[in-house]
Parts: sequence; structure tokens; C-alpha cells
Amino acid sequence: MQRVIKYLKENPFYIATCEGDQPRVRPFGAVAEFEGKLYIVTSNQKKCYRQMIDNPKVEISTMDKDGTWIRIEAKLVHDSRREARVQMMNENHDALSRMYSADDNLMEVLYLQDATATIYSFTGTPEVIKF
Repeated sequence: MQRVIKYLKENPFYIATCEGDQPRVRPFGAVAEFEGKLYIVTSNQKKCYRQMIDNPKVEISTMDKDGTWIRIEAKLVHDSRREARVQMMNENHDALSRMYSADDNLMEVLYLQDATATIYSFTGTPEVIKF
């Protein structure tokens, strides 16, 4: 999982959700590790949050400067604990401090469950990481 976290921290990534039968993709930029799980963050005012709650299956993807790319399939689980939000702020203070605080009633954190990350390249065998 550490390789996946490093990959996402070094590259802007995209999360695909579903709204009915229509896929929706948007950029994200903050991840954190808390209690051995990979967390993402969003606002409970955004459509993507509602989509994640209604259908927690998501895919995440990004490409690295070295030409490899990653695709992650997972189920998101909402975590309402303040400790999880504080960890997200601690790991992403510069990026998140203008938008959120741990107690603003806007910030929501979700962790990836039953995740499978596959790192691809044009020349090598895909590397599969389950967490």
C-alpha cells in the first residue's frame, strides 16, 4: 500500500464515480494513511460525495512522469471520526487548509476497502497490489 500512497501523493489523480448509469470523473489531490488504510477527502456539499455514498464503488487513476500509470478499484467507506479528519489535515495541510478544517461540518473522509491497485507500463508486466 505504501507504493500506492506514494504514487498518489506524487501525481494528481482522478476518481470515477457513478451517477445513475453515467460515469463521472473528477480530479483529486489529497490522500492520507490512517490506521493502515488509504483515505481520500471531499466536501459533503459536492455531488461526488453523494455519488460515493449512493454507490461506493470507485476507480482511481493517474499517470506518473516515468510513463507508468495506476488504476485502483475499491469500495469507499465513510469515516465520521474526527481523528481521521485530523490525520488528513496533518498530511495535507498546505493543500486543504484554505478549504477545510477538521470541525467545519463540510470535510468528509473516506477510506478504500477491498482495493486492488494495478501499476501498468507500456513495456513491463502489470504489478498488482491488494490492500
